[in-house]
Amino acid sequence: MCGVFGAALPRGSGTEAAHVAALGLFALQHRGQESAGLAVSDGAELFLYKDLGMISTVLDERRLPSFHGDLAIAHCRYSTTGSTVWENAQPTLRLGPRRAVAIGHNGNLVNTRELLGMLHGGRGRLPASTDTELLTALLADEPGEDTVEALVSLLPRVRGAFSLVILDRDRIIGVRDPHGFRPLCIGRIPDVSAQVPAPGGLWGDLEIEPVDGPRDGWVLSSETTGLDIVGAEYVRDVEPGEIVVLEPGRAPRSVRYARATPALCVFELIYFARPDSYLEGRSLYEARRRMGEQLAIEHPVETDLVMPVPDTGAPAAAGYAEASGIPYREGLVRNRYTGRTFIQPSQTLRHRGVTLKLNPLREVVRGKRLTVVDDSIVRGTTTQQIVALLRRAGAAEVHVRISAPPIYHPCFYGIDTQVETELIAATKSVEEIRQFIGADSLGYLSIQGVLAALELPYERFCFACFDGRYPEPVPYDVEARKFLLEEPVAARG
Repeated sequence: MCGVFGAALPRGSGTEAAHVAALGLFALQHRGQESAGLAVSDGAELFLYKDLGMISTVLDERRLPSFHGDLAIAHCRYSTTGSTVWENAQPTLRLGPRRAVAIGHNGNLVNTRELLGMLHGGRGRLPASTDTELLTALLADEPGEDTVEALVSLLPRVRGAFSLVILDRDRIIGVRDPHGFRPLCIGRIPDVSAQVPAPGGLWGDLEIEPVDGPRDGWVLSSETTGLDIVGAEYVRDVEPGEIVVLEPGRAPRSVRYARATPALCVFELIYFARPDSYLEGRSLYEARRRMGEQLAIEHPVETDLVMPVPDTGAPAAAGYAEASGIPYREGLVRNRYTGRTFIQPSQTLRHRGVTLKLNPLREVVRGKRLTVVDDSIVRGTTTQQIVALLRRAGAAEVHVRISAPPIYHPCFYGIDTQVETELIAATKSVEEIRQFIGADSLGYLSIQGVLAALELPYERFCFACFDGRYPEPVPYDVEARKFLLEEPVAARG
């Protein structure tokens, strides 16, 4: 998870990059709710502001006017390495010794211990306990004429999932790991910056059609929704294993640092990304609706109503209703002022979030046989509470249908499920899960059903949480890594 955004605007455009980056980040709030932050360059110095809390609280109209510059990156955090404390909020910032850089990171590294040994011979100290802080320190100290050369040298030694937005004094840099586990796309804001031909040699161009507007701005975003909110046109995705450089008054430049072996997290298409985003050339709303159609084919049931678990279950529930011919109704109302329970950092908060988040429409569900459609079951407690809510509201039967396969295995690439015992499907059969959640029946969409809905080959995605086939090898002790950088220095040796 995590949301990242970067903006490079022409000098003298009259628009502050910080305002554009903060606005783009608002469209990515669903990707992380623990903290938010912003780093800005005015061409001479880097400035950083970050805090715990939602974007609207951290980056509000009282603070934004104080940030001036043509370059900015922004980040909202969902923790997978390190505790939820101020020090671990992003972007991270390092001033030297070779260069000043700030980084916003979406993903999770799997060779953190190895990278820690590279930091001043393993004797380096970090002010925070995230893999992003470690990566920032390494980049600030990596030999090279500039930040891009340093990245070309450093990145082949970094393993795991990383979609990065990087800021130095002169440029914004976008990076995706060779598998492209997490998304990152490029957008153009017409009539904001002058285009200048890119230099030759190491660099390649992005094969962007010439435009009439002499002042174009360039942005990077985790999802296309971030482009939409700032008025940017989608250009293309940053490719796996690619570095893209955005500079004021210059067309974007590209360099390949590793061979691409694509494995986009399929959970991005099932749940994480917003339904109005596009990934792999697919409308995610339409993809999820088709998953619901496949689910109705694989797991039909005779009921009176099909209803979603709001909001993420809605597209699949619509597809299930269309394919089954059962009427679609909303039976649960969501409190819009609560966040996503899946990405809360603790089980206590996830449990409390369900009761704050959802309330049944008793007149709709009373006496009815219900097909309740959701996108996933991870730990089972949320679904258990939803079924109980509906039964207390008078539902005659509750049949649960899930538009994803069972999650059997932990994710080490950016989802906070690093211990297998946290996953209910890893320890219980489907029938045992049904009994645990209290449903009358339970059906999961198959991997083949997901692929049929996407109309894309298996090889394009990472399905590791469903089938255990990890594209990037995971060290044996990785499940203890979330708090690795919080261990005493002596214990690391």
